Amino acid sequence: MNIRLIDIPKVHDKRGSLAVIERDIIPFSLKRVYYLFDVPSDSYRGGHAHKEQESVIIALSGSFEVIVDDGKVKERIMLNKPTQGLYIPTNMWREIDNFSSGAVCLVLASTDYNEKEYVRDYKTFKSQFVG
Repeated sequence: MNIRLIDIPKVHDKRGSLAVIERDIIPFSLKRVYYLFDVPSDSYRGGHAHKEQESVIIALSGSFEVIVDDGKVKERIMLNKPTQGLYIPTNMWREIDNFSSGAVCLVLASTDYNEKEYVRDYKTFKSQFVG
């Protein structure tokens, strides 16, 4: 699996902390930013793969788990630090669940929204990307 955690630099002083995401931190050109919030703790998000989009997922507040699956290996990763992002390459199934109260999930994406590049059926994902 080509997923990896990315450390986001921070500056801290008596006024608080500041995290900085610059071009050299993210392994792609940024095209879109979106975030999930007010997700009920018993809900999940995702449930798809991308043919073209690379993503970095960050827990800005609270915590949640990201399940990534390349069709052969499935891994569950807890995100709970605003100074750590999870890089997810193309052709990787992802789901997000176990949202804590007040969790905010920020997603940095390499593409503009295009429904045609999503794979939303797991069996289709397995047949197209795993063989």
